[in-house]
Amino acid sequence: MDDNYVKVLDHGFVGLVDTMGDDDAVVQAARVSYGSGTKTVNTDRNLIRYLMRHKHTTPFEMCEVKFHIKLPIFVMRQLIRHRTAQVNEYSGRYSVMSDDFYVPELDDIKKQSTTNKQGRDEEFSDDDKALYKLLMENIHSHTHDTYHKFLNEDMARETARAVLPVSNYTEAYWKCNMKNFLHMTHLRADAHAQWEIQEYANAMYNLVKPKFPIICEAFEDYAQNAVTFSGPEMKFIKDFVIGDFRDNWEDYMIDAFYDDLDGDQEVNLQEVEKKLCSKYGISKRELTELKQKLI
Repeated sequence: MDDNYVKVLDHGFVGLVDTMGDDDAVVQAARVSYGSGTKTVNTDRNLIRYLMRHKHTTPFEMCEVKFHIKLPIFVMRQLIRHRTAQVNEYSGRYSVMSDDFYVPELDDIKKQSTTNKQGRDEEFSDDDKALYKLLMENIHSHTHDTYHKFLNEDMARETARAVLPVSNYTEAYWKCNMKNFLHMTHLRADAHAQWEIQEYANAMYNLVKPKFPIICEAFEDYAQNAVTFSGPEMKFIKDFVIGDFRDNWEDYMIDAFYDDLDGDQEVNLQEVEKKLCSKYGISKRELTELKQKLI
C-alpha cells in the first residue's frame, strides 16, 4: 500500500488516486470575477479565507479529488447519500463479492443510545461483547459459505449475493469537487456521525489536506471548528454576555492589551487592533466584521 493509501477499519482502505487543481486554482477562479489587479489588494490566503468565510463556494468547485475506497456496504450507503459525488462501485452482478466482512472491535460494541436514536452509548459486559462478536463472525462465515455454495451451483451472481449482509466489504471510485467534499467532511467527520463513517471521512480529509493546505485551513477555521448562533441566541449574547463590553469596545481593547505593547504610554486603538489580528491570526477585515456582529 503506497503513501496515497491508508488502512481504515479491519479490512478497508482509502486511497487518494487523483486531484485536479490546488489552492491557486481557487484564487484564479475567484479573480476572474474581480478582474485584474486584485492580487495587489488581497493575498491569496486572505482571498481564500474570505471566500470560505462568506460562503462564496463556486471557486472551490474548480478543484476535484478522486478516491479509491474499500468499505463495508452499510458505510458506503452513508457516503452515497452525498449525491454531488460521481461514484463507480464494484458490481456483484459481474464479479464475485469480497470475502471480507466488517466486525467491530469489542470497545465499539455498545448498547443503543437512549438519547440518540442513531447512536450507541452504554457498555455491555465484557462477556456479552465477546459473545456478540463471536455471533457476528459465525453469521459471516455461514453467509460466506452459502454464497459460494450458490456460485458453485451456477446460481447467477446477481441472485446469490442476496444472502450477504451489509457488513460485507465493497469497493468504489468516488470523485467530488472540493466544495462538496468539504461539505461531506463537515457532516461525516462530526462527532455525531457514526464512528465508522467518521474514520473514513477523517482518513479522506487527511489525505486531501496536504494537497490543498490553505483551503483546508480556512475550512477548519470557518466551518469545522466554527460555531454559529441563531438570531435569538445572538440577541441573548448581546444583552447578557457582551453587555457593557459592546458599548465600550475601544476602552476594553486598549486596557486588555496595554501591558503587551512594549510599555508605550500612548496607545491608540489602531495599534491594539493590529496586535489583536496578529495574536488570533485574523485579518483587519475579519476584525471589522466581528465588531459589526457584536455592535
